[in-house]
Amino acid sequence: MAWDIYIQEYENYLKLERSLSPNSVEAYVRDVTKFKQFLELNNSEKTAQQVTMVELQNFVEFINELGMSAYSQARIISGLKSFYKFLVYEGGLETDPTELLESPKLGRKLPDTLSVEEIDQILAAIDHSTPEGMRNRAMLETLYSSGLRVSELTGLRLSNVHFDVGFLRILGKGSKERLVPVGREALKYIRLYMEEVRVHLDIKHGHETFMFLNRNGKQLSRQMVFIMIKNLVQKAGIKKAISPHTFRHSFATHLIEGGADLRAVQEMLGHESITTTEIYTHLDRDYLRQVIQEFHPRS
Repeated sequence: MAWDIYIQEYENYLKLERSLSPNSVEAYVRDVTKFKQFLELNNSEKTAQQVTMVELQNFVEFINELGMSAYSQARIISGLKSFYKFLVYEGGLETDPTELLESPKLGRKLPDTLSVEEIDQILAAIDHSTPEGMRNRAMLETLYSSGLRVSELTGLRLSNVHFDVGFLRILGKGSKERLVPVGREALKYIRLYMEEVRVHLDIKHGHETFMFLNRNGKQLSRQMVFIMIKNLVQKAGIKKAISPHTFRHSFATHLIEGGADLRAVQEMLGHESITTTEIYTHLDRDYLRQVIQEFHPRS
């Protein structure tokens, strides 16, 4: 039986037999749908009955690499377990492949994910009356709006920002180029920085094309961005281990938890992870922009 039919029957079961609230039903169905999307990303044609522990563990690894919080991962695993218990209950399966499924044992601790409120607190801690403050606001809005790596942020060039269509052209790992939507707030602060701060700098030779510069007119280093964020987090009174990568994790987590399609988020992040570039579904710019507008908190 097709995935969509099983998911529809599962949704009816949650509504009618378990009498769950509409929000809970939506969350459970969304969790199963994400697993279905993951299989499609991997060109897998396995039905719900054919899924094994291998696919389930690969999916858990995938959502971990996207930067989802431990809580979010546990909730999705719980949703999958509930779905397969339903299939066993209905007689569609004899054994439950999720029975031994656990949250991943992480080899390294992922940075904490910021809530939308915490991101607002950090932005509010910026002193906008200083040139550095205007620049920092533009950088953090860009980090969170587009999910950039810190090296992609410091390497961003003037020609990479396309104000007319609302996209950044990013040169990522392995010199792979991608187009990423950027929100209106980020574009607004980038333009303010360019018109009110950058234009007054004594820009040094060889640094003219870079967007974000230090007070001496040179390209910012990764270390300077780390220090800037550390100071702002401390000023905002947030007790978490925050780095530039935390904004990238938060970007992905907030989009996914809001219901964004996994393929769109993966394309925007420029992830190689456990899938290969050959299996990416081509997504046009209008669709990526729509994902940002629908699901990003600051769009």
